[in-house]
Amino acid sequence: MSEPLAISVSGLTRSFGDNQALKGIDLTVAAGEIVGLVGPDGAGKTTAIRAIAGLLDADAGEVSVLGLPPDSAQVREDLGLMPQQHSLYGDLSIAENLNFFRQLFGISRKVGRERIDRLLGLTRLTAFVDRPAQALSGGMYKKLALACALLHEPRVLLLDEPTNGVDPVSRRELWALLGEFVGDGMAVLVSTPYMDEAARCHRVGLLHEGRMLTMGAPNTMVQEFDHPVFIVLGGAREHVQAIVQTAPEVRAYSPAGARLRVVVAPDGVPALTDRLRPLGCTLQPARATFEDLFLAHLAEA
Repeated sequence: MSEPLAISVSGLTRSFGDNQALKGIDLTVAAGEIVGLVGPDGAGKTTAIRAIAGLLDADAGEVSVLGLPPDSAQVREDLGLMPQQHSLYGDLSIAENLNFFRQLFGISRKVGRERIDRLLGLTRLTAFVDRPAQALSGGMYKKLALACALLHEPRVLLLDEPTNGVDPVSRRELWALLGEFVGDGMAVLVSTPYMDEAARCHRVGLLHEGRMLTMGAPNTMVQEFDHPVFIVLGGAREHVQAIVQTAPEVRAYSPAGARLRVVVAPDGVPALTDRLRPLGCTLQPARATFEDLFLAHLAEA
């Protein structure tokens, strides 16, 4: 008999008053897999993670973690959660926060000491164990929060924008840590506003206004993206932008240094070329990125 999926979500719907935060989303996460949720503020990422963690009841649909309801006692032992908001005790030191979570998870002193020492080494926090959490930098705080979430060695880990506000070096270190644990079979569901982090996931889902627009492997999604992408060369930036932002064939645009990068409908290149020709502009082909795909899907939604 095969092992159940680490996370299985089908038709998940959740409303807050008149606001329907989730509108029937589906997703799965397998052991040894990182699945990302990407979307703008209000897309439903945090609501989805809280529902999977058992902190919110669904209005409709089904959620299971390791084949069980998310509010079951066994799931609480096998699930780790790192919320978006600060959740540690600011006046407690790194060591005291870790020891508090050790006791909360019912881990013995001996086992806890071994795990804490390992996590401190992995997060490079050993030299700062006596520093209060409120005195940590953003990156150090997030690494401590991750260590606390990993202390009981969960099989499933939920991360809600874990690197938001973190410096680039700490972001890379956090993702390197995740890679180690996923390599050991942990399942990870992570929400992120960063396109480069989404590209690191095995699969990623694009959320918009509570709906799952698309889900797949980032590289495959980009390779199958059929919208041509260009850098607009020539012309005054403000005049080019005035045309680009109203042209119906332009699906999305973004800055590219002092120029503009445009994503065009598959049959819209001749029309855009004609619009820009009076400004002396030319279109330089560019390789599509995950951000191009993301912006185009949002625009088309």
